[in-house]
Amino acid sequence: MSIENILNSASVKWMESEEGQDIVISSRIRLARNLMDLPFPLRLDQKAGHECLQRVKAVCQEEMPAVLNEVEFSGFDQLNILDRRILAEKHLISPDHAESNSSFGAVLLNKDGSLSTMVNEEDHLRIQCLLPGLQLAAGYELAQHMDDFLESKLEYAFDERYGYLTSCPTNVGTGLRASVMLHLPAMQMTGQTSQILQNIGQLGMTVRGLYGEGTEATGNFFQMSNQTTMGQTEEEICNHLQAVTEQIVEQERVLRERMKIELKYQLEDKVGRALGILNHARIINSTEALTLLSDVRLGIDLGILSGIQPYALNQLIVSIRPAHLQKDVAQEMDALQRDIKRAEIIQEQIKGIK
Repeated sequence: MSIENILNSASVKWMESEEGQDIVISSRIRLARNLMDLPFPLRLDQKAGHECLQRVKAVCQEEMPAVLNEVEFSGFDQLNILDRRILAEKHLISPDHAESNSSFGAVLLNKDGSLSTMVNEEDHLRIQCLLPGLQLAAGYELAQHMDDFLESKLEYAFDERYGYLTSCPTNVGTGLRASVMLHLPAMQMTGQTSQILQNIGQLGMTVRGLYGEGTEATGNFFQMSNQTTMGQTEEEICNHLQAVTEQIVEQERVLRERMKIELKYQLEDKVGRALGILNHARIINSTEALTLLSDVRLGIDLGILSGIQPYALNQLIVSIRPAHLQKDVAQEMDALQRDIKRAEIIQEQIKGIK
């Protein structure tokens, strides 16, 4: 799958079905790295920026390990702003990277979209592996393969005492951010989210919205990641997040089973109303759509509804984002036009749900 295929495809790796994906939608590993003799990206001038870009591009032209699954280099001169926004909506680059006007930005993507590396975002290199379900160990292993390859060709900024040096001090050390995307509607419906998220903070985790830092939780989707990158090994960080995630999954499952018994009619009413609105709305914005699709997803997970697979809902959540809508109609749209088109796409995709 080339960059064009990824841009035009309804699906990338993390959207696929995986056991336990009803609660843990995806797992992400991100490694922040910088080159030794160049200023960090926020201080790059044109000359140094293009030097960094050319070094990374040259490395990508060499033979890579087969496990990386055909990594392709794409400079921002090859990707217009709509293309970059589509990659961000698919979670393959950050929203900030997508909106950057830098002439020395780039992205490295492998064939199935499971591995991406942002060039000259906040750091010179941000290696990311994104997999379906709870697969932190597998994600770290794949990201490490990419990291090892790049480090064998490029000299990283590394200090014996502090570890990998990064633009933001909170990433110094391992440079590792591990995160999971969680769907927690039962916690929200029973009013337990605030307390649980507070407890998560005490365990060294932070919680953000669907698109990470700077975004709020919408549709009962939460991104949970480690707060610190120093004082622990990469394996310890991943294992700690794994253990905390498993506890949250267990709590969410218990609450879902309790709701099926104690709040049967309220639950079925909420799910049914969500499906009814989605089936008949002529205009719907992103926030309302995600909230209602979250309720429908819960109905699917609990067996109240049938007729659609979870991976199709993952694709739908992305396909109703603004850049995907614009690409679908091949023209600029205002907010009202997007809301009308979003309602049409949702109804087409969920028409088989019963």
